[in-house]
Formats: sequence, C-alpha cells, structure tokens
Amino acid sequence: MKNRTRALALAGSAALVATLVAAAPAPAAPAAAKLASVHGGGAIFFPYSPKDDIRFTVDAESDPWTRPFPAQGGEKGLPTDARGRVTVYHYWPETGSTGVAEAEVDCMVTGGKTATITAVVTSSNVGWEGKRIGISVQDGERGGPDRVGFSWAIANVDVKPDGSAAEPRVGTCMAPAPFTEVTKGGFKVTPAPLAPRPEPAS
Repeated sequence: MKNRTRALALAGSAALVATLVAAAPAPAAPAAAKLASVHGGGAIFFPYSPKDDIRFTVDAESDPWTRPFPAQGGEKGLPTDARGRVTVYHYWPETGSTGVAEAEVDCMVTGGKTATITAVVTSSNVGWEGKRIGISVQDGERGGPDRVGFSWAIANVDVKPDGSAAEPRVGTCMAPAPFTEVTKGGFKVTPAPLAPRPEPAS
C-alpha cells in the first residue's frame, strides 16, 4: 500500500512539474539594438543676421555598417552610418529672397542629448548640390532651449598659405557645437551607443 501511495505521489509531482513547464512563458527574444535618431524642426536666432528667418528640419536615424568602403579591404562601413533628410531654409527680408537646400543624411553620432549629423545636398537654389553640410542638434533639458549649430557662415574656414580664406570640405559627422538657440519648434534627440562591429561572414 505504501509503495502504491508513493508511486501515486511521484506521478502527481511529475504531472505538476510538466504542467508548470508547459505554462511557463517562452524565453524572450534578444532585444534589438537601440538606434539613435533625431526628429523635429525649428527656427533659430542667428545674432549676425537677427532679422533673417532661418529654419532647419531634421529626420535622421542610425543605419550602422551600411556604407561600405570597398577600397579598405571590404570594410562594411562605419558605426555612425545613418539615413534620413535635412532641410535648410533661409529667408533674407532685406532682399526678399529665400534659399532652400535638401540633403541626404550620411552620418550621425550622439552623446547624451546632443547629436552631430552630416548630409549631402541633393537639391538647392543656392548652388550647394553635392556639398556635404554639418548640423549639430541639442535637445534642451531642464527647461533649457534646444540648440542648433551648422558648418558654414562662422565655422569651417581654412587659411591658405597666401593668407586667403577657403571653405574646406566637411567630413562625415563633422559639425561645430550647437551655438544658436531654437526660438520656435524643437527637436527630439534619442541617443544610443555606437553599434558593435558586425561578425565576419563565415
């Protein structure tokens, strides 16, 4: 009788374990790597042209290791590779003229609530086609204003041996600190660590 009772108890325990195992949730799939992004638009105050209407729109997302460098031994790109669009709008009230440029994002890196972005101009009415521009964006915290910096007007100037000034090409992800304040609108910066190097193909 004792043996039968013990066998029944063991069978009951086994059934309970099987039930618990079946009811347990499946292991969660590994979370996808977080990607950096910048979205938004705003007008800025530029102290050297205080009456001008200058606006930026940015929609950029990380797209790491997607721009290969075939000449560098098959390198798959950079962890800062990105995609998206940047629009620059500048209205000069003194002349009534407007400059507009649309650019394709090629690089972005974030640190805290600040992002540095570069984009190559695809269309403009100011002769910027093919030019890479640099934009920095700071998402204001604790009530502070958002800020924007850009790689022209007061930055990215080189001096030639003869003393004349020249504007050198902007490298990927290169832009000055965000030195102007956003007066209308705003930007959301979602930071993320640099993506790990992809595993080599087997």
